[in-house]
Amino acid sequence: MLTIDAHQHFWKYHPDRHAWIDDAMKVIRQNFMPEELQPILQENNIDGCVSVQADQTEAETDFLTALAKDNTFIKGIVGWVDLKAANIVDRLAHYNQFSIIKGFRHIMQGQAEGFMLQHDFLNGIRALKEFGYTYDILIYADQLQEAIELVKKNPDQLFVIDHLAKPTIKAGLIDNWRRDMQTIAKYENVYCKLSGMVTEADYENWKPDELTPYLEVVTNAFGTNKIMFGSDWPVCLVAASYKRTIDVVKDYFKTFSKEEQEKIFGQNAIRFYQLK
Repeated sequence: MLTIDAHQHFWKYHPDRHAWIDDAMKVIRQNFMPEELQPILQENNIDGCVSVQADQTEAETDFLTALAKDNTFIKGIVGWVDLKAANIVDRLAHYNQFSIIKGFRHIMQGQAEGFMLQHDFLNGIRALKEFGYTYDILIYADQLQEAIELVKKNPDQLFVIDHLAKPTIKAGLIDNWRRDMQTIAKYENVYCKLSGMVTEADYENWKPDELTPYLEVVTNAFGTNKIMFGSDWPVCLVAASYKRTIDVVKDYFKTFSKEEQEKIFGQNAIRFYQLK
């Protein structure tokens, strides 16, 4: 069975392109490329990864595609394309020649209210289904209700929520997030990545038991068939090593059956993204 890290990034650091990396995150103001990640995956018994866009350009999609060509441990790519573009079908047809591209993502957490429900964005989401592409939902917790409406309008589109929809773990806020996650989890076409938790906690002082309630909510809501581990490397390095990041999730699921653990650490990602 292949083990998969369902969410990580590569980049050649540029201060303008990566302006979101603020002073508190300065440890990741550097290049992160496949040669850095491959030994880390091996040390943690991970066979492959899904590389996700961090920049909102087609050049980013092309950059990841080129990296995957030379690094077979990259099993899939979640790229970027302008889903609001009038020629979206043509752009998806272009990317359809690259089987490594499994889906697309937009950095929704920076968008104004209502962005997900605009006609042209919905048109782009509908076009994804035609080509068998997935869509990664990157949002803050307070955008979950809008995401629920997006999902309602696209019952046949495969979605996965990145980073548990970024609950405010540092402040211990959970009630509204839990309500909305329980609602969106009811849709069979929506999965969730167990990723990005350590950077929603206190970077310097977080403890594993602070993450447990959030893991519990997602596991109970989505079930072990619709959740998948993702490291969010190298962003996770702001708050934890790769090993500490994965160990939190492994420790939580250590009492689950071997079959369930295999789903969370590989099979669900393979099925969702159609990895080979």
